[in-house]
Amino acid sequence: MFLDIIKSIIFGIVQGITEWLPISSTGHLILFEQFLNFENASESFMGMYRVVIQLGSILAVIVLFFNKLNPFSKKKTEKQRHSTYRLWIKVIIAVIPAGVLGVLLDDLLDSIFYNYITVACTLVIYGVLFILLENRNKGKEFKYKSISQMSYKTAFKVGAFQCLSLIPGTSRSGSTILGGVFLGASRQTAAEFSFFLAVPVMLGASLLKMLKYGFAMTGAEFAILIFGFITAFIVSVAVIRFLMDFVKKHDFKLFGWYRIVLGIIVFAVFIFSLIF
Repeated sequence: MFLDIIKSIIFGIVQGITEWLPISSTGHLILFEQFLNFENASESFMGMYRVVIQLGSILAVIVLFFNKLNPFSKKKTEKQRHSTYRLWIKVIIAVIPAGVLGVLLDDLLDSIFYNYITVACTLVIYGVLFILLENRNKGKEFKYKSISQMSYKTAFKVGAFQCLSLIPGTSRSGSTILGGVFLGASRQTAAEFSFFLAVPVMLGASLLKMLKYGFAMTGAEFAILIFGFITAFIVSVAVIRFLMDFVKKHDFKLFGWYRIVLGIIVFAVFIFSLIF
């Protein structure tokens, strides 16, 4: 059990880092699950486990941005509260496309595309797109320097980009950040809006999967879940802070190149598994 807890902490670290950086949590988990498997873990438990550690990541967003997301704060003026309501309307509008398609097609798309080849290809393709987009934007002035400047129509378009993340390896944060920057949002604005979109999207997806897999588990499995959850939360807090500071001075090319290298590694692991 001690070894499984160590593995859970490692998975929590991977989840906390890759959920918020535009580098695909799925691509990393596919690799790590090749080498770090829990003893006697069923597929239903692993499905539940992936959901629970994602909830740890969501909690990090809620904690870090609680004041900004809370329209009922007594510290806010009437104008600030209305601004927060408008923020939530934009978030709700933006989650509709992926929410609808996710309910209808999530299991089907996973059954078709959750494999090494798809993940490797999407990692490389979107890595190249990040680099091309940054080259296009070099020296340009961003249209939206805050979420408040974004229209409801633009928010919906960002949400449409989020539909791309239904294909494994694309990355939810990667698709929304890419979409936001493409539509004229600054890197910081695109990243922040991506964080906020994650709250209803990941909560909804997590609840659906928890209902699907159920809650039956042993004491050892519960301990594994808790350690993964706490680790994902702590690491997510650090990574979100890092990314918000990083994009103030740097572009997303680094993540684009990282995705390309990771995609090549995922493909190489696939080939290696076929040979050996």
